[in-house]
Amino acid sequence: MKLKVVAVIWVILFVEFASFAQSDSSRQQEIQSHGRRAAEYLKENRPELAIPELEAIVSLDPHNADAHGNLGAILFFQRRYADAIPQLRASLKLRPTLWQTQALLGMAEKRLGDYSRARTDLESAFPKVQEAKVKIEGGLELIELYSESGDLDKAASVVDTLSELYPTEPQILYTSYRIHSDLAAQAMLSLTMVAPNSALMHQIMAHELAKQGDTEGAILNYREAVKIDPKLPGLNFELAEMLNTLGGQTGNQEAKKEYEAALAVNPTDEKSECRLGEIAYRDGNLEESLARYSRAVKLQPDDPDANIGLARTLSEMHETGKAQALLEHAIQLDPTSATAHFRLSAVYRKDGRIADAQKELQEYKKYKEIKEKLREIYQAMRLQPAKQESDESDAHN
Repeated sequence: MKLKVVAVIWVILFVEFASFAQSDSSRQQEIQSHGRRAAEYLKENRPELAIPELEAIVSLDPHNADAHGNLGAILFFQRRYADAIPQLRASLKLRPTLWQTQALLGMAEKRLGDYSRARTDLESAFPKVQEAKVKIEGGLELIELYSESGDLDKAASVVDTLSELYPTEPQILYTSYRIHSDLAAQAMLSLTMVAPNSALMHQIMAHELAKQGDTEGAILNYREAVKIDPKLPGLNFELAEMLNTLGGQTGNQEAKKEYEAALAVNPTDEKSECRLGEIAYRDGNLEESLARYSRAVKLQPDDPDANIGLARTLSEMHETGKAQALLEHAIQLDPTSATAHFRLSAVYRKDGRIADAQKELQEYKKYKEIKEKLREIYQAMRLQPAKQESDESDAHN
């Protein structure tokens, strides 16, 4: 972890050199003099010069928690972990609630191979650390400890906490991907052991084959799963999604049957209603499309796909006012929806709102370009991307 020592020391340890313990006037003056010089060196980003000043303070006042903590923190960020640990421990002994100090101690212990103590200290500190950089780094170190010992559930709990707090931090996103991938692999292995010929096993195999772009293999496994357990929730919908990717009249008809079967198993399956509304729209059956999408919106008013689909059908039926409200709501729910921006642009243009239409068109182009780049990444990885928007492929229709 590379952080600016000055910022971290002063932000996370809250040192107040004026509060050093007093015994006599002369010693107190000497302590304050060292404290002022240490503070100046830290402000000048010269931590190596602050070290002897802090060491002098510790020598004069061994019970000063702040001095021990600051000295330990500077040594930590200089990667002098063996020297930092005694100072950090001394600080915590004097003041056990210095959570950032305890996090640094845990990280130092881990980097020197003392995994048991590191885990104990990081587990205690992580929930209470407030400083973002230490929270992130300490959390990532704790995740590594959990992962290496096979405690993936605990690792997932920590990474989920970090993801909620810092949703755009790349290292956290990567770690979340890695931990949850490991959990998925572990679950698949366990299912292989306990139920190798079950519908669920075939469903997992279908998921994996679909991710690898093997649509035919995925469909075969989904069909086998349906044979074994036709009432398994979500199974018909997933099979229908794969069939839907085949295109053509045959693929559409087979997908339609599976979406209908999904609704027979679960009448509140809003996603299947959406897909059937989409198929009806493509077939030119606007009345059925309207009924399907209307029911989907009733089931899930805050599903962007349902709102976009219903808006498209209403727009085709010249109900532009209703379509506009639905599209504006969809964009509130998902500002990155390229399709919603495109269709709202068209609606605004019909109403003569040219400036608003142009703005929405620019948003459409921006998000379409981002999603095209994502699609290229998926293709390079030979993975099948999830269906991002219900009608993105025919946004211009």
